[in-house]
Order: sequence, then structure tokens, then C-alpha cells
Amino acid sequence: MVSTREIGELGEKLAQQFLRKLGYKILATNWYYGHLELDIVAQDGNELVIVEVKSRSGIRYEHPAEAITNAKIKRVVEAADGYIQEMDIKIETRFDVITVIFFGQKHELEHFKDAFYPTM
Repeated sequence: MVSTREIGELGEKLAQQFLRKLGYKILATNWYYGHLELDIVAQDGNELVIVEVKSRSGIRYEHPAEAITNAKIKRVVEAADGYIQEMDIKIETRFDVITVIFFGQKHELEHFKDAFYPTM
């Protein structure tokens, strides 16, 4: 049986491959700011893209996108701010979500650009 952690890791790898095929440059994966984590930090043209990846095995309870709560958004935005400050980023930033649902050996991946906006 595959663990939740393994499903998450595989989902993140598939998300990275997907983004690379679209021409994104992966800048960091599993980047930590204290105890907060950014799954994928990428660059798409002249935009910094912070990507939250949510993976599930089948649709048992909820779509993976439903796991993006206001509290989760707050943590991602805080970590992104840390990354931007630490790396001295001067370009526009957007927040995307990629969901991966596994059905046995197959999977379905969805990419939501501008999935959420940081609150001021």
C-alpha cells in the first residue's frame, strides 16, 4: 500500500515534469521558511510562480483543491514572502495550484493558474 507521503512526493514530481514541459524554470522544491514549506518555486517568463501541489489517491472524500483552506493560503503566502525577501526577487508573483488524483497506475493532473491572491 502506498503511503500518503509517497503519493504527495509522486504528485510533486509529476507537477515538476508538467511545469518543465510548459517551459517553466524550477527554482526550488520543498523550500522551507522556518516550519513553512513551498512545494515548488518556479519562473514562468517574467513571473515568479509559487505552486502548491495537492495529491490524492482516488476521489474518496474531496477534490484535492478543497484542501487549500484560508489557513493554508496564509502559510503559503508567508513562506513565499520569506523566499522573495531571502532571494531578493523583484518580479511579479503569482500563486498556482496543481492537483493530482491517482487512479491505480493512471493519474489526472489539473493546473489552476492564479488560484489565489495574497491578502493585503
